[in-house]
Order: sequence, then structure tokens, then C-alpha cells
Amino acid sequence: MAFGEQPAYLRVASDLRRKIVDGALPPHTRLPSQARIREEYGVSDTVALEARKVLMAEGLVEGRSGSGTYVRERPVPRRIARSGYRPPSGANPFRQEQAEEGMRGTWESSSERDEVAPDIATRLGIQPGDPAMRTRYVFRDAGEPMMLSTSWEPLEVTGRTPVMLPEEGPLGGCGVVERMAAIGVVVDNVVEEIGARPGLAEELLLLGGVPGHVVMVLERTYYASGRAVETADVVVPADRYRVAYHLPVR
Repeated sequence: MAFGEQPAYLRVASDLRRKIVDGALPPHTRLPSQARIREEYGVSDTVALEARKVLMAEGLVEGRSGSGTYVRERPVPRRIARSGYRPPSGANPFRQEQAEEGMRGTWESSSERDEVAPDIATRLGIQPGDPAMRTRYVFRDAGEPMMLSTSWEPLEVTGRTPVMLPEEGPLGGCGVVERMAAIGVVVDNVVEEIGARPGLAEELLLLGGVPGHVVMVLERTYYASGRAVETADVVVPADRYRVAYHLPVR
């Protein structure tokens, strides 16, 4: 194969992808069968199968049990707002930020005491196995799941305080900054790192995706005078949403 030349299965996948994007194969149209691809492009069954696998992995097509493979409806990505804005005490940052984008954000959550794994311990600057409050969230826009989050707060910071449970008590549902301030911890920095990976089965089940879909993962950590007081993994379906940052100019 010459330098820069694509393997046959990628060339076939590229042509089928172009037809999907251009509308020649509109949503809900059945993808040409493996035999049809083999005949039309003059390739082997193996090449035809691998080309179909590429489109499946990219989320452009989906299999329907007993029916075949069909072109998926392509959602128009919506924005999930992220900013350095801090709403007045008592307001929820997620609800405030999404309201700016015209979304009707709601969420559900559950908290439980947990011993942190080594990777989370590193992010929090504590020892593996140290206790933390782990809170899992499902965020929705008008009832549709749009984002998952799992947060950890070291109990050496929040244990035996009124804010130990993020969604309960007098400041339940408020942001990390406001809750920490209530116990004398001043958050002065937040770091977010964004990556992408295939969604886990349990994540895609909650988000309404299919196997192979890619998710964006935001690793967020709040700091107070250099000490991590909360870290979280925020998971967003990459085919349906874009993360938009509103950064203040100083």
C-alpha cells in the first residue's frame, strides 16, 4: 500500500459516510447490505463488514434486531454552558448556567460514604482508601438526560459539618463554592480537564446512547489555598452536546 493510501475498508466507509452526510442516505434509511457493498465497491466480504463496523462505531448507523442496519437521526448539538460565574448564595450554578442557554435544567442525585480509589485519591491529594462523600448526579434538560456527574468530597474537610451531604441540609443543592464557604473553606481556584472516550455501558444506558458512542469527560477539581476540596467526573454525550465556556476577562 502506497504512503498515504487508505485501506479499502476505510475508503468504502468514507464514501458511505459522505452519502449519509450529503443526504443520499437519509435518516432511517436501511444501509446497503454487506452483499450489496461487496458488489458495488468490488471488495471482499471482510472489507464490507469492516466498513459497516466503522460507521457503527462512529454512531452514524445503528443495528435493529431482526431488521438490519439503518442510518441514525443526526441530532443538532446543543450547548452546555460552563463559566466562572458565581450566582448569588442559594442559587444552583448548573440551573443558572443552563438557564442562560434557554434550558430547563433539573437533576437527581444520591450520596453515600465511600473509600476513594487511587486515581481519585491522587486528584484530592489524600491516601487511597480515605473516606469521602461520593455523589452521583443525572442532569436533565426538559426531562431528557444530558449529563452525568460523580463527585467526591473528602470527609476530612466536610465530615461532621452541615454540608457533609451536598444535596441535603440548609445549603443542599447549592454549589461547591457556597457550601465550602459556609464551613470557612474559601475556594479560590477550579481546574477542568476535558477528554473523550467511548461511553461505558452503564453511562450510555442512563444517557440514552448506543454502544460505541463517544462521551466527553470533564475532570473538575475545586481548590482552596492549593488544597483539593472536591473533584468530579462530568460525562456528556459528544454527539448531542457541545461544552461552551464563558470566561471572564480580567
